[in-house]
Amino acid sequence: MSLLGRWRITEMPDDVEDYPDMMEPAYILFEDHGSGEFAFGCVTGQIFGGGDADAVAFSWTGNDEMDDAQGDGRAELQPDGSLKGQICFQSGDEANFIARRETSSTAC
Repeated sequence: MSLLGRWRITEMPDDVEDYPDMMEPAYILFEDHGSGEFAFGCVTGQIFGGGDADAVAFSWTGNDEMDDAQGDGRAELQPDGSLKGQICFQSGDEANFIARRETSSTAC
């Protein structure tokens, strides 16, 4: 199964409960050609080096509370269909997450 698509970050075990959705609903997106993006709390980032697999490692650049930030990360599909991963900051901080694939629906 592929990680491609948008995933809703539903848990960040190391953060207070309302932090992930502070600015917008927390998510991570993996697109074709090893690109993507994510947002949680006051952090946003552009992903480089993801891919179409069941586990990926990537680097990222973006911002944290409007300060430039960068680092790396990883994500792996779990047997229950969830996505478990970690976004690491160059400063040494880490953000662990669990996400569920977003399903799109269209109104008629």
